[in-house]
Amino acid sequence: MHICMDWRSVKFDWNKARAFLVTAEEGSLSAVARALGMAQPTLGRQVDGLEQELGIILFERVGRGLTLTPSGMELLDHVRDMGEAAGRVSLTALGQSQALEGTICISASETYATVLLPAIITKLRKMEPGIQVEIVVANHASDLRRREADIAIRNFRPTEPDLIAKKIGDAEAVLYATPDYIAKIGNPTKPYDLRHADFVNMDHGGMMLKGLNTLGLGLTEANFPLFTESYLVMWELVRQGAAIGILDAYIGDADPTVRRVLPDLEPLVFPIWLVAHRELTTSRRIRMVYDFLAEELRRS
Repeated sequence: MHICMDWRSVKFDWNKARAFLVTAEEGSLSAVARALGMAQPTLGRQVDGLEQELGIILFERVGRGLTLTPSGMELLDHVRDMGEAAGRVSLTALGQSQALEGTICISASETYATVLLPAIITKLRKMEPGIQVEIVVANHASDLRRREADIAIRNFRPTEPDLIAKKIGDAEAVLYATPDYIAKIGNPTKPYDLRHADFVNMDHGGMMLKGLNTLGLGLTEANFPLFTESYLVMWELVRQGAAIGILDAYIGDADPTVRRVLPDLEPLVFPIWLVAHRELTTSRRIRMVYDFLAEELRRS
């Protein structure tokens, strides 16, 4: 039967209970002080404080030693159980922090999750088969503070103070289209030649429009008749010859069905950040996977 514990009814400090437990087992405050590495007066105050909080006398002085009172004897087994439970908590936490085996959750955009991560995760699993990997595909930023993921690959620097981040490098975003579509719009040679072309839009905030116009394209909202929040859908529209799209050059250049539009056009540069919860500093598993991802992503 499950017993619901009302923690508001617990009126004593575990540190004082620990002082009582070790004093009962050692028999004197001087022995306890040596065992716990604490000053004898401090221990004496903790035992006295526990007696005051509980409203009972725990020890009687016999010479230089201490003997449990009947009330102290009655409490001893319960406090000993508490001590064993506290020890199990410490051991469990230590095991969790030091174990490589277990699950790790990685958040990445569709393109990174589809193109970059599979080869990296396959290599990781060969090295550490005890690690299970969950990949969260999210084009928005997963909330690591709410543990939506343990590690995230992002294209912006996080501002949350309790996250740990490392910049992996910079990526170049380039315009792509099929050869047929490029011919259809007159084989443009200058940015302004694209003012009548169609583009696949991926944000309602106008950031893509503004970014492309900084390169001299002279576009308006009419140049974006297609919209999707999915990178995979955007890329398939480009591959089908529907419009021009923008994608990481490392991924786009590897697709033989498309080619760069205006190859000499300055690319849009964006950073790649690897982000983790602060548990990175205590979890051996998260630290190992984080460092492995950082190394592999730099090679990509």
